[in-house]
Parts: sequence; C-alpha cells; structure tokens
Amino acid sequence: MYTVLAIVAAVLFLIAWLINAAEVSTNDVFTSTNVMLIGLALLALHVAGIGSGWATRGRRR
Repeated sequence: MYTVLAIVAAVLFLIAWLINAAEVSTNDVFTSTNVMLIGLALLALHVAGIGSGWATRGRRR
C-alpha cells in the first residue's frame, strides 16, 4: 500500500512509452508527453512522502 503512487507512475510511464513507440495518434490531452508528466508528478509525490501512510508523531514515552 505504501508504493501505490510509484506503481501508478511506472504504469503511466509504460503507457507513455507505448504511445510514443507505436506512434499512436491521440488527441491533444492524451499525448505521451502529458502522460509522462503526470507520471513524473506522481513520482514526485511518492518521493515527497505523500500517500506513504506514515504520519510524523511525537516521541512516545
């Protein structure tokens, strides 16, 4: 559950690569560059710790 954003980012990178490699013509919103940028945003959120499930708490005694 902790790596969901990274897995989604990897899937989006794969989709972007397939769109680019197969030279599929898509509309202006669903281009390989846009899909790749969404994947990069999700990867950045994962690296930043968003969605990791960890909460910063004070020290328990």
